[in-house]
Amino acid sequence: MGMYAYNGFQQMTAATTGVTSSDIYAGADQKAVVTASTTSHPLRRKSHLTTSTKGDPMSSPRRALIVIDAQQEYFEGLLPIQYPARDESLTRIAEAMDVAEQAGIPVVVGQHQSPTGFPVFAPESSTFELRPEIAKRANNVAHRFTKSFASIFAGTGLEEWLRERGIDTITIVGYMTNNCVIGSAAAAEPLGFTVEVLSDATGAIDIVNSAGSAPAKRAHETIMAVLNSNWAAVATTSAWTEAVTSGNAVAGDNLIESAARGRDAR
Repeated sequence: MGMYAYNGFQQMTAATTGVTSSDIYAGADQKAVVTASTTSHPLRRKSHLTTSTKGDPMSSPRRALIVIDAQQEYFEGLLPIQYPARDESLTRIAEAMDVAEQAGIPVVVGQHQSPTGFPVFAPESSTFELRPEIAKRANNVAHRFTKSFASIFAGTGLEEWLRERGIDTITIVGYMTNNCVIGSAAAAEPLGFTVEVLSDATGAIDIVNSAGSAPAKRAHETIMAVLNSNWAAVATTSAWTEAVTSGNAVAGDNLIESAARGRDAR
């Protein structure tokens, strides 16, 4: 970070969040972990950096793994996942489910359901069904639900289910990046849940419409960067597995520093 950006960061941080640079930087040689604050300020939520206490049960996340719409529609229907490669992302989803089961993390599986006769996700269609790799694991999950919106919370009762079990952190995998993943991560913010997104266990599609176009790779990578700047901590399945094993939170970033780096990169 350049000196101008650093000074601006100090001033902006103190003015908007009440967090000083001494709160943010524990030292250049220390590894800091973003911990989700329960304060109401949207910038402070991901910009309060503290050194993690490894494996401390009082600070370890109380996670649930949420598998979003791992359905045939994204493989054999009208919305085939393009990036990352769908078979590879599906393997990572299954891997995350196995890790969660071994770690005692509750797994929740959601399916998108459209009205009967709708071109996608119609309940009577074969593309409504879960992929076989997920379906066989879904028989033993803690909870299942159907949804009608991008958000996993809208009209599903999931928020209440999570709160009843003391869950404070949701790990999102599934499809698709440029709809239900970003929609669910954003919806979790005002509810106070910490969000983790596994970048290689999700996937995007190419889109073209009157407002413009976005290839799947660009859409996916852009959304992952946006999520990691504020709404979520983004990690690979491998890095998340290490965090689960050690009892740590996944390290994310924050909007203020992300913006400062963006200015410096211009």
